Amino acid sequence: MSKNNFSTTINQRFEKLISEFFGGNKSEFSRTIGVRPSVIGNMLGERKGNPSFEVIQKVVDTIVSISPDWLLTGKGEMLREVNGDKPHGQAPEEVKVAPSKGIPLVGVNAVGGFGGAEFAIKESDVKDYYVVPKFKDRRIDFMIEVAGSSMQPKYNSGDVVACTILKESRFIQWGKVHVIGTREQGILIKRLYPCDSGGKDCIKCHSDNERYSPFEVTHEEITGIALVVGVIRLE
Repeated sequence: MSKNNFSTTINQRFEKLISEFFGGNKSEFSRTIGVRPSVIGNMLGERKGNPSFEVIQKVVDTIVSISPDWLLTGKGEMLREVNGDKPHGQAPEEVKVAPSKGIPLVGVNAVGGFGGAEFAIKESDVKDYYVVPKFKDRRIDFMIEVAGSSMQPKYNSGDVVACTILKESRFIQWGKVHVIGTREQGILIKRLYPCDSGGKDCIKCHSDNERYSPFEVTHEEITGIALVVGVIRLE
């Protein structure tokens, strides 16, 4: 596979991906990554809209051999090594689709592996599976129950938040709420910001409840991270 020309747009790279993996079939591509066909149509039609964070995340999580660097910037090879194997061709087996048993509700020790290729929910961590119609057009990797009062009034103890796992720190959405797995403090639900020092090796965690002071966590301390994209609340 030849290296990509840096001058291509992300829309053109999506077109190349669909052409090589799906024979140009946009409907099959949208079905595989779990988005509405109109989302892909808006990107690749006359409007040429930019893909959202969620669409990009779905692509790199579902088509595991696609290089995130190539998709985002056009740098390097289109295909990356997967489990030690060299990039190769466009075989259909490179398209991996998550099982559709429902959304797993996991225990508080389940999130791990931030930045690694083996970030996955183990079956032993799953308490139950749920089908939530409201979430059908979003990629939800797991749900987890909120404990404590640090994120009040945004989230209360007993709320269940729906989360999208982030594989790389570039996908963190500053100012939004994330679930973080840490080595020492366990699972945290916090609003994330860059560290005050501007360093790239740590993250600043804020609680919505003003009684809790913000604090910094190093990347080395983080074992997993996910973006909160929805909530289920019982009165």
